[in-house]
Amino acid sequence: MKRHTIKNHWIRDVKHCASPHYDERPDEQDISLLVIHCISLPEGCYGTPYIEKLFTQGVSQQEGDYFAPLTGLRVSSHLLIRRDGTIEQYVPFDKRAWHAGVSSYDGRERCNDFSIGIELEGTDHSPYSKRQYQSLVDVSQTILDYYPKLTLDRITGHQHIAPGRKTDPGRCFDWSYYLNALSRKDSL
Repeated sequence: MKRHTIKNHWIRDVKHCASPHYDERPDEQDISLLVIHCISLPEGCYGTPYIEKLFTQGVSQQEGDYFAPLTGLRVSSHLLIRRDGTIEQYVPFDKRAWHAGVSSYDGRERCNDFSIGIELEGTDHSPYSKRQYQSLVDVSQTILDYYPKLTLDRITGHQHIAPGRKTDPGRCFDWSYYLNALSRKDSL
């Protein structure tokens, strides 16, 4: 298990790629939901620079017709975990990243207001790598330890907070493996 540390709401030992696509939370003390997503640009292509570009400056149709629907889109996530397990942070945790869109959890609307978003590089119809799960477990435990309102039962997928609109992280995401690994770490 890799121990991470958080300072000023940034994980210290990961790549930082500051995104301009965030704003203030209504209550920066209310960080009470962890949302798991997936992304690849173009879909199914891994290791490209386009996710970082989307989160930091945006993409345009000039980069290919695939990107036409994404032109002008302003989105971000707090974290991205690449296929090799590398973690990148785009937004400090006390700020509102723009990852969830129209969403609700436990009767509460606007999940961006109170959640941390973690993107896994992948698609919602292909398996995630072992290294991604390891990094996800490690960083999730760090976040759970740092933010007391976050608990194992406050972790969800994008498909659960935006049903009918989103399907990620998808049917290939192994929720049992992930949550059981966190439960074991939580009891140590």
